[in-house]
Amino acid sequence: MFLFEKNWSYNPYGLIAMRKKITFVVFRDASSKVNQITFSRTSMILAGFLMTAILIFTGTMVLRYFTFSRTLSDNRSLRLNMINQLKEIEIQKQQIRIFANDINLLKNRLLDLDQFEKKIRIIANIEKPGDNESLFGVGGSIPEDLNPSISLKNKTHRNLIREMHEQVDSLDDAAIKQHNGFESILKNLEEKRNILASTPSILPANGWISSQFGYRISPFTNRREMHKGLDIATAKGSPIIATADGIVTFSGVKGLLGKAVVIDHGHGISTRYAHCHKVLKKSGDIVKRGEIIAHVGNSGRSTGPHLHYEVRLNGVQVNPQRYILDFYAERNSKLKDS
Repeated sequence: MFLFEKNWSYNPYGLIAMRKKITFVVFRDASSKVNQITFSRTSMILAGFLMTAILIFTGTMVLRYFTFSRTLSDNRSLRLNMINQLKEIEIQKQQIRIFANDINLLKNRLLDLDQFEKKIRIIANIEKPGDNESLFGVGGSIPEDLNPSISLKNKTHRNLIREMHEQVDSLDDAAIKQHNGFESILKNLEEKRNILASTPSILPANGWISSQFGYRISPFTNRREMHKGLDIATAKGSPIIATADGIVTFSGVKGLLGKAVVIDHGHGISTRYAHCHKVLKKSGDIVKRGEIIAHVGNSGRSTGPHLHYEVRLNGVQVNPQRYILDFYAERNSKLKDS
């Protein structure tokens, strides 16, 4: 037990004054010895200041500890974020290198396609439209290959990104030109294919040519007359085939030609098949090369079963043999054998 005791004294003027000492009396129990501890007032004040300073210091240290702990935790989070960002930057740099390499591959493929287009144009005899500018513009040089292996520091990184953007724009323009180039080739080939499909290039019937195109002595008038077609003698009922793709514009009896079929092949080309025994197509039918359209007969003014075959260009009869490819192949084969 502690007992706080203050010591008082009287000064000469009769005033009560407090002594400059403070005594602490300690009672442990009733029978124990009384212990006294005396401190001077100055010591107590100093002790109070010391305790206050200790409390303030302790509080400050505790506050700093918690602040430091929080800062340390924040620093750890920032460090982890920085590490993750550095990893992400490395991944992005690797992707940039891959992208740069892909740009080089794409450019080389476009150049290969450009060379392939030139070969096709030479083979198909198709001129390039326009001013024949190169793939990368008039006077434009081929962009140099990007270097994906360079160290991507700040400056080189920006330079590579800028070059990649420039080459992507250039390749985009080149791809459009290449696309237009192949479209023009396709259009030309389609036109040529349509012309070839519309060209009467095969014999319309099996047999032998009894009368060719040109002047001859007419078997009916015994005079020299122009024979405006090709006569193919063969057995009655033999099939007659269309010599090119086209549309039937006439099917029926046509004066001295007897039963006949007329096919319009487009591009100003038409064919006539006369003296038929039986016609299998009607006007408006679409026919393909090699399709049977009639059978050989002896209708109209005819001296026997045969096919009178005509080719007209813009309404004028022309020599069918100019168009028949297998006729010239057969003739050349006979010349070689002889």
